[in-house]
Amino acid sequence: MQKLDRRNTYTPPNTAPVRCNCDPSLKVPRGKDGVVSLKTLSNNSEEHLLQPAGGHKADTLVFVINKNGNPLMPCKPAKARHLLEAGRAEVVQQTPFTIRLLWDCEENTQDTTLGIDAGYTTVGFSTVTSDRELIAGELTLRSDIKRLIEKRRTYRRTRRARLWHREPRFNNRGIPKGWLAPNIQHKLNNHIKLIEKLKKILPITKIVIEVASFDAQKMQNPEISGIEYQQGELQGYEVREYLLEKWGRKCAYCGKKDVPLEIEHIVPRSRGGSDRVSNLTIACHECNQAKGNQTAGEFGHPEIQSKAEKTLKATAFMNAVRSRIVDLLNCNQTYGYTTKYNRIKLGLEKSHATDAFVIAGGNGQMRSDSIIISKQVRRQNRSLYKANLLKGGRLKRNTVKEVKGFRRYDKVKYNNNECFIHGLRSSGYFGLRTITGDQIGASVNSKKLTLLKRAKGVIQEVCAIPARPCGLGLLAQVR
Repeated sequence: MQKLDRRNTYTPPNTAPVRCNCDPSLKVPRGKDGVVSLKTLSNNSEEHLLQPAGGHKADTLVFVINKNGNPLMPCKPAKARHLLEAGRAEVVQQTPFTIRLLWDCEENTQDTTLGIDAGYTTVGFSTVTSDRELIAGELTLRSDIKRLIEKRRTYRRTRRARLWHREPRFNNRGIPKGWLAPNIQHKLNNHIKLIEKLKKILPITKIVIEVASFDAQKMQNPEISGIEYQQGELQGYEVREYLLEKWGRKCAYCGKKDVPLEIEHIVPRSRGGSDRVSNLTIACHECNQAKGNQTAGEFGHPEIQSKAEKTLKATAFMNAVRSRIVDLLNCNQTYGYTTKYNRIKLGLEKSHATDAFVIAGGNGQMRSDSIIISKQVRRQNRSLYKANLLKGGRLKRNTVKEVKGFRRYDKVKYNNNECFIHGLRSSGYFGLRTITGDQIGASVNSKKLTLLKRAKGVIQEVCAIPARPCGLGLLAQVR
């Protein structure tokens, strides 16, 4: 005789009454929708394989640390609310929401794996256990470091030009071993900072980072080989003569010939362009001045923009730091082709957070129903110094720039919307935007704002995801 599975007959207490054959006239309470068909599913251990492609969704979790600051396993919001109401816990931070227990407790944790999708502009992260994803998110790194370094260099050279009387100094500088460019070093440091922050709220036992190695010259010329690596694109040419021959000795924009031609950047350096020959062209003086700080695409010549080859900044970053991150953290590593194969096998959409989920060993675990979107911004706590002659020339610290108690990038609440201050005006009317750049208000009075979080180096926002694919659910459909 076939043994029937026991059926789960539990019905949530807030479920509306169900019409049935016994009482067809049963009325539904006002304001609630009736349920046409309510069936309980079998509790068979393999029943989850038959779930729809949307997969399972995990409840939003609250992260927990003990009295000594050591991370514990996260809990559900209901339990956290009871602890806070009973005075047995306190709030540490809002995003991600973290509480600290106020009594000594056992430190029972599970094996947790952190996956990091390293990148030049965006870093994906995900932490999984054997049965669920605890946290997922993406961090957008700053891209203005190079511009600020060049600006500082200009100030420094101007200042030194005024000190012509200073005694010359030589051999007082050197490049230390393992030196990286400031822009690359900044991105490397923020990869490590992100991991350290996650280790403060989760008991991470294993870290896996995706690394890669690229051949920059083969990416530009797939047929390169042998001695051609030493010759380069400009072999036998001077830069100007090379560009004249490449562009037919005429202006790349208007096509004029027999006029003085100038070398110019297709993508201006102020917009992130490089000095590589692939980003240079020739133009007459009129076109060069008319283009100004615009790219060729904005100037109305997208065909010129399309000829600029793809930048290799991300490639240089991965080649420079791929092994250094692994050595500094003493962690495991994987490769991009492995991540891509496993992601396609599970039927998941491409994103940095999804790649991090696969890197961490995600293979059908319950996915998180929200994602933490983070973006690095410039800190708004800079202070200026000036000599105060009335106090013997001592340095006096000026106050941080604030308007009506608000700073730029402060997280505020306006009309039940959580947003960030992007435009700070002395008049007290601010510009508000979301973390993704959507405008909430162009000129909002500061009296209508409520401060939620003071600006720091990173702004964060939790975005709910309606449905995220689950690996096992999709594999079941394929089978």
